[in-house]
Amino acid sequence: MSVDLVIKNGTIIDGSGGASYRADVAVDDGRIAAIGRFTGKSQQTIDADGLVVSPGFVDGHTHMDAQVFWDPIGSCSCYHGVTSVVMGNCGFTLAPCKQEDADLVFRNLERAEDLSRDAMLQGIDWTWETFPEFLDAVDNLPKGINYAGYIGHSALRTYVMGEKAFTEEATDDEVTAMQNIVRQAMHAGAIGFSTSRTRNHETADNRPVASRLANWQEVRAIVNAVGETGKGIFELAGETPGRDQERLRDYHCRLRDLAVESGVTQTWGLFSPRAVPDYWNSYTDLLDETAAAGGRMFAQVHSRGLNNLLTFESNLPFDSWEHWEKFRTLSLEEQMNQLNDPVIKAKLIEVASREYTGPRIIGAELRPPDWDYIYPMDDMAYDKPSMAQLADRKGVNPVELMIDMALEKDLKMIFRSPIANEDMNEVLKLIKHPRSVVTFSDSGAHVSQIMDSSLQTHLLSYWVREKEALTLEDAIRQITYNTATLWGLHDRGLVRRGMAADLVIFDPDTVGPDMPEVVHDLPSGARRLKQTATGIKHTIVNGSVLLTDNEYTGATPGKLLRS
Repeated sequence: MSVDLVIKNGTIIDGSGGASYRADVAVDDGRIAAIGRFTGKSQQTIDADGLVVSPGFVDGHTHMDAQVFWDPIGSCSCYHGVTSVVMGNCGFTLAPCKQEDADLVFRNLERAEDLSRDAMLQGIDWTWETFPEFLDAVDNLPKGINYAGYIGHSALRTYVMGEKAFTEEATDDEVTAMQNIVRQAMHAGAIGFSTSRTRNHETADNRPVASRLANWQEVRAIVNAVGETGKGIFELAGETPGRDQERLRDYHCRLRDLAVESGVTQTWGLFSPRAVPDYWNSYTDLLDETAAAGGRMFAQVHSRGLNNLLTFESNLPFDSWEHWEKFRTLSLEEQMNQLNDPVIKAKLIEVASREYTGPRIIGAELRPPDWDYIYPMDDMAYDKPSMAQLADRKGVNPVELMIDMALEKDLKMIFRSPIANEDMNEVLKLIKHPRSVVTFSDSGAHVSQIMDSSLQTHLLSYWVREKEALTLEDAIRQITYNTATLWGLHDRGLVRRGMAADLVIFDPDTVGPDMPEVVHDLPSGARRLKQTATGIKHTIVNGSVLLTDNEYTGATPGKLLRS
């Protein structure tokens, strides 16, 4: 027997949660051809002695809809063992949309997902109008990893309603049109339908994104149309009832009833904010309640804090404040020079130390600094004293300490500021919940603010190796079989004969995220955060080696994954 690739002597963790074992894996024509002791011939052999061989990781929550057109490898997800992603979350997609109306969808993406309009204009070759045409365009692109995509509510509304989508509820005829388009998209291979109802999502001109203007009956009608096709996922960025228990219960009942009546699997992100420490309990109760009622629903959870990354190279909490606003327009070198002037430095410290009285910006955008929850990132160790604690030990102001630490690294120092999931004990409870799945990287979005493409390697390095809170088998199942199965990617997520040969070969003793860095490699030179990983030797997609030690091989084996 001759095959394309053999991985010899590896420790197989197959994604099922079962115990590891040593074996060879033979790959032919993009699929796993044999597992065991292989003695045949192969065109390529990889020695995985001392390394783990697992299924490729599957990320169910990304926003790579624009990035896929200019980035052939799917960074930064690909650096962290991810071989398949689901894009088009939260209602934000590039289709359906005519090219001349592209600004309608850019408007939804630009602020809510921190995507540069100039980058999208320069980086996208627009060849579609309908959602099936968009899928065909993605299908025809050279790709490093695999992509599946939702049809998004905001794009759908603007396609049907035009400018009215940002100001009005839909008429019955418009809802019917949306239902028909969604059915067409599902039959063409959309992974499902997504929407946003959260007040965190606004356009660049401070209006609600289009999907937020939809009443619940519109959402219900569209999801039921998805249900008629017998497949698909309904994903939403949910409503924010806050502490109002009556509103919260009404919202939960609507979610439960829609999951039951439509038959469509429903999913949403779930975090544990420190301001409401027991917030997530009612949502996990809802998962069980929905299952008991006959619906299917699961939560997407993270492996750590949902962190804004703060740096002089990108964003700081006080960029728009008095004195800082002008100062931050200077080059990095000019900022360093001014910070070495004691008078200028003292004024900046004084302004940034004032009690903030302006509007509180929520979501992934920057918020006023709470130094008790801002942490230095001079390396990838996660559990560190806060800037408030460090400043207290040194007897200095936290702002002054931030400036001094940044100056020591030529203003390239990074600080992390979690906006949710501050308590790691709560994070672990969410990870271990039987109706949760570890995903939600937001890759492709918030590119200058967050870097959560590494949530999978953080799971392996922090929760498995450092904390020993999960076995490696359990952690791998979370990011392979669980994610692949819940999104209906049934030929992925397991190391089994006949399955797609999406595989990751890594060293369990060293695997983990590298330090993030700020780069300007987007179309138009727009900036983003980039992060690679340590310990991943090879990433294999559909039987071809995509990356070796973070180096791209030039292969484009990725596929469009249709439902």
